[in-house]
Amino acid sequence: MPSRPDTLITAAELAERLGSGTPTGVLDVRWQLDHPDGREAFAAGHIPGAVYVDLETELSDHEVTGRGRHPLPSGADLRAAARRSGLRAGVPIVVYDNWNRAGSARAWWVLRAAGLTDVRILDGGLAGWIADGHAVAAGSDQPRPGDIDIAHDDLYSGAAETLTADEAAALATTGVLLDARAPERYRGEVEPVDRVPGHIPGARNVPSVSVLDERGFFRPTSELETLFAETEGAERVGAYCGSGVTAAVDLAALRILGIDAALFPGSWSQWSSEPDRPVAGGAGTD
Repeated sequence: MPSRPDTLITAAELAERLGSGTPTGVLDVRWQLDHPDGREAFAAGHIPGAVYVDLETELSDHEVTGRGRHPLPSGADLRAAARRSGLRAGVPIVVYDNWNRAGSARAWWVLRAAGLTDVRILDGGLAGWIADGHAVAAGSDQPRPGDIDIAHDDLYSGAAETLTADEAAALATTGVLLDARAPERYRGEVEPVDRVPGHIPGARNVPSVSVLDERGFFRPTSELETLFAETEGAERVGAYCGSGVTAAVDLAALRILGIDAALFPGSWSQWSSEPDRPVAGGAGTD
């Protein structure tokens, strides 16, 4: 069943929770491909009570090799980061960002993979919060350490389904595999990051930005259904992107539709680094 309220929270709903003193963990996950460190922007203005989370060091583990540019963190490292952020057992979590829902969707997916179920993305992000007339705070305070626990130490085998490279290759022919990158990267016309352009043969292109409207809000359910029409009736759906970050935006949109899709965490950064993997180009589904 469609589950928009379980996936997203509006600015008005979050403001009501914070204004009434209802315990809520709020995480600011600012991250952009060309500006991954959001600490300075966070200090300049953030949702009151929010804690900054670094996607590069707390939602990824760069010591892991062979699994792309943003390997998943271990449960132990994520537990330590979550407790530093003040997250507490039984307290709902809201994640937000200021760029195309990439950072917040990554946090949403990682936390759910760790076994946390009450996690929602702020629809519209920080811009939506400000446009709705809500205040921001400056500076950076250290929260009281939390006590939250993590059920899964290996997020590749956690509560959210993942795909290996071989499974992604198979899914492109037996189910639906979505490529969440920009169309020109999917077609192989440009490749600004990885050494090989193109896409996994058989993958369909649904860019992560296409599931958002011009203001950065997730599109209405009817429009999402049209975007993901090819998933109808599929027994299994998966998604990948450049390095496993923006694909989570597609996964959140699919979750709104009630579809629990799998993530290929290594994504194109892993696939394109393995010399024997086939590569497709152009706009077709190969």
